[in-house]
Amino acid sequence: MEKRRANEIQIFKKRKLVFTAAAAAVILLFWTASFVTQYDTLLGLSSFPRAFAWIIKSMVPNAKAIERLPNILKKLAETALLSVAVTVCSAICAFFFALLGSKTTKANPLLARVVRIVAAFFRNVPDVVWAMLLMFSFGQNVLTGFFAMFLTTFGLLTRTFIETIDEVSNDCVEALDAAGANYMQTVFQGILPSSIAEVITWVLFMIETNIRSSTLIGILTGTGIGYLFDLYYKRLDYPSASLVVLSIVVLVILLEIISGGIRKVIL
Repeated sequence: MEKRRANEIQIFKKRKLVFTAAAAAVILLFWTASFVTQYDTLLGLSSFPRAFAWIIKSMVPNAKAIERLPNILKKLAETALLSVAVTVCSAICAFFFALLGSKTTKANPLLARVVRIVAAFFRNVPDVVWAMLLMFSFGQNVLTGFFAMFLTTFGLLTRTFIETIDEVSNDCVEALDAAGANYMQTVFQGILPSSIAEVITWVLFMIETNIRSSTLIGILTGTGIGYLFDLYYKRLDYPSASLVVLSIVVLVILLEIISGGIRKVIL
């Protein structure tokens, strides 16, 4: 009993030492970064009250900003529809691509490995980086934003769909194989019905994510709601810029409520 207690005390001491070392490393890293960037922590914290006061004073929508609301809502709708189109297209491509990378479908092991590598590459390159690269070829237009979000969304959904398909029970797939079902029958009668709820959940999540991303990409490509925000901000029209931000926040909250209701129905 005493030996067991001594071992527990020793383990506790080791964990305490590890946590202390980790905390010290984080603090050292923070102060090193602050010194290199000449960031004053106290000055930054003391600036918060003045910053919030300036926001309340300068960024509250006024009558002139309200007059621009129809145009803002039009661009917001364009951004939302673009995000939905990107997500749906990439989800369809990602699902069929994920079938090749899943272990459940028993595809070629080499091909499955290639699929996973391709998905990881597209997933780990941010959509903003894709937008900057694609602007060299397509310029500043909607097509650039579409492909930028498509590539990142495709990579992320491919990876998540592979994991979703791998969670499907092998008994269902083996039963269909034993009954003489071909590959497409196995996919649409076994794998898809078992994974459709989680697939829809991920699609809804990516629609919300892409609406947020499309705002920033719109600033780069000069399209959508991001273009309006950039235009008003550079003109120092802060009330109109704040109305753009508020409209995006309201849209994201509405989508969260709608997607939450859909998840409750399908799960």
